[in-house]
Amino acid sequence: MEEFRRAYARLCAAGGAAPQEAVLRRLRELGEAPGRGRLDLAAQSLSVETCGALGRLLPGAAPFAEVALGDCGLSEEGVKLLLHGLCSNTTVKSLDLKGNNLRTMGAEALGKLLRQNKSIRSLILEWNSLGVWEEGFSFFCQGLGANNVLQRLDLRNNQINHHGAGELAMALKRNASLQELDLRWNNIGLLGGRALLNCLHSNKTLKRLELAGNNVPSDILKAVEQALDHNQDRQTILSETQNRACMLSKEILSLKDEKTKQFLDLMDTIDKQREEIARSGRISAGRVSQLQEALKEQHSIMNSLKAKLQMTEAALALSEQKVHNLGELLSAMKQEQANMVERHFAELQQQKQEGADREGKLFRDLSACSEKNLLLRNQVDELEKKCKVQQDQLFLLKQDLTNATAELKLRAVQAEERLEMEKRRLKQSLEDMESLRLKEVDHMTQHMEASERSLQDRVQRLEAIRIALEEELSQVKAAALTERGHAEEELIKVRNQARLDEQRLEHLEEKLRLMTESRDEAQNCCLKQKQMVSEAQAKASQLSLHTDGLRRRIEELQQDLNSKEQEKMTEVNKVKVELQEQIGHLQAERTAQEGLREKIAALERELKVLSRNHREALLDKEGEISVLLEKLRMKEAAISRMREEEAQRANLLQNAIMAYVQGSPLRTHSSRK
Repeated sequence: MEEFRRAYARLCAAGGAAPQEAVLRRLRELGEAPGRGRLDLAAQSLSVETCGALGRLLPGAAPFAEVALGDCGLSEEGVKLLLHGLCSNTTVKSLDLKGNNLRTMGAEALGKLLRQNKSIRSLILEWNSLGVWEEGFSFFCQGLGANNVLQRLDLRNNQINHHGAGELAMALKRNASLQELDLRWNNIGLLGGRALLNCLHSNKTLKRLELAGNNVPSDILKAVEQALDHNQDRQTILSETQNRACMLSKEILSLKDEKTKQFLDLMDTIDKQREEIARSGRISAGRVSQLQEALKEQHSIMNSLKAKLQMTEAALALSEQKVHNLGELLSAMKQEQANMVERHFAELQQQKQEGADREGKLFRDLSACSEKNLLLRNQVDELEKKCKVQQDQLFLLKQDLTNATAELKLRAVQAEERLEMEKRRLKQSLEDMESLRLKEVDHMTQHMEASERSLQDRVQRLEAIRIALEEELSQVKAAALTERGHAEEELIKVRNQARLDEQRLEHLEEKLRLMTESRDEAQNCCLKQKQMVSEAQAKASQLSLHTDGLRRRIEELQQDLNSKEQEKMTEVNKVKVELQEQIGHLQAERTAQEGLREKIAALERELKVLSRNHREALLDKEGEISVLLEKLRMKEAAISRMREEEAQRANLLQNAIMAYVQGSPLRTHSSRK
């Protein structure tokens, strides 16, 4: 790390610029810390010379694994130099370029970095403006599509519109490594959300996609979540199947190793048995050769004795008979020994044949097990393909269902909005008509009350006048005649006034009749409005029936989806059952292999018993041979005694003959001669 710092200072000096103290201080801290550290230059204003020096030092194996350059105010040229240095870097795993206002050149440099770098796993580009420049962002998306290492990408607050979302979707279709993508607080919208949703059909590695704050409808967000859940389920199922396949392959390899070890052990034991049998055969052959040599020596001795004793055939007839008997006994012993050797050789051949048969049987069992393993692997591959096809079909059905439900929901919401607007309009018109009617009725009632009050006042005035007239009549009865005319005139006036009042009353009654007619018209209007309301209610009922039909359709689709889910679950259960059956078959094969092991152990025990019996038989044969040797020694001792006796007898006979010859007259005559 000290060399890196010195190289940075040297490059800055060579470029004619002073090295920045923040960079030197951070490099010094990394040199003091053990292991690979984190180059954190966040919130530092980096010059173009510093970026160029760092870009020349970053290629190859840099001494840190994380680079944080957030809020550094990098220029286009500085970003280009830094990212050009990172293109061939092999140690940096995380790169943070948050809040640097990257534009066209920065986006193109990022695309080149993603296309060439093979070590960066996490890239943070929050609070930039990559989505504003469509050409640069398309170049960045092309680099993302060609990358196969990046796992986490942060593009929050980058002003990405639906065109940029379409470019991202095309890149995600080609990318096979990205697992987390953060697109919050952009301007993707409905079209961008649909494009990202469509790309998830071909992308099976993306597990997390954040789309909050993008004006994306909730149904598309739910569909995206379902697709991501599907990807996660698929990844878990794939990992489980891979783990199970690895476990099965490991078990198969362990079984193969055990079988090979057992086979090698069996071959070693067979070789050892063969070596022991060959050694025992060599030992027995040596002993037989020794016995044959001893017999040959005995035969030579017997032949020499026969040559010596030809002169004494008459005297040694008994000894010849005994020798003949001994020869017959020896020939019988030889025959028995030859029979024993043949029988032993036949047993060895039989054991060899049984061993060869067992070896062939074991080879056949091994070949059958390998064929079964191949068949099981083929079945597992077919089942995985079926699962993939069914999952794709289920995903398509879910997508169709979500689209249909979204359209139905939109139609239902529009119908409900129209119904609510019609209801509000009718309700407003009814309220207006009712308020007008109430106002007119109130006005008429007020007018009638005023007229009634005026009439009552006039009646009261007339009553007062009548009372006054009566008083005046009572007072001026004397002047009744004079006053009668005046009173009659007054009465006429009052009658005229009454007529006028009656006319006014008739006029008021006419007005009341007109008001009643207007009230009837208002009631007719109300009836018409009620009819319109009833028609609107009928339309609303029809719309409700339509919505009920749509709901029933949704329920039917939901039932179909549930049936599809049940079919999927049944298929998954079938697959599980088949896998369990295969596991059962494998366990049965394992039990069969254990049975084979037990058979091999039994064969080994039988071989041990046979070897022990063979050893015991060899020991018995050795005992018999020792007994026969003892008998041979006894016979040799008897033969030696007989030889001595015959020699003594021959000496005695010779002495007797010599004495006879010496004592005979021939001897004396010959001596005289």
